[in-house]
Amino acid sequence: MSEPERPAPLIRRAAEIDYEPVDAADGLEKGVLVDEARGAPNFAIRRFTLAPGAAVPKHTNEVEHEQYVLDGEYVIGIGEAPETPREGGETADEDDEHTVSAGDSLLIPAGTVHWYRNEGDEPGAFICAVPNGDDAIDLVE
Repeated sequence: MSEPERPAPLIRRAAEIDYEPVDAADGLEKGVLVDEARGAPNFAIRRFTLAPGAAVPKHTNEVEHEQYVLDGEYVIGIGEAPETPREGGETADEDDEHTVSAGDSLLIPAGTVHWYRNEGDEPGAFICAVPNGDDAIDLVE
């Protein structure tokens, strides 16, 4: 039985990352930092920027999202989420909105309705880690 091939280490410089607008929302841009196409076998890491005044509509994703806020301050809404107390963290109950800022982290389980809004004068930025593979995004009306 052969061992699985180990991926090669990778370093990508900030200048190498291309950012593209996200169709679902004006003012939201995505840069893919590391993903399967670049040798990561399990997860993709993406960086998003949310311009002042930008809003991302209510939507769900087929896969979980782990996020870390890098810059700015913005509102994230969580809906249709089970009320589950978390050790050492806030519970995000249904239809709650939370202001997040640099250093905050979030878990958005697969299928959870969520949305974003930047009401400030500065851009917001966050890292988002997701499992490799398809991620269907469904807008919620």
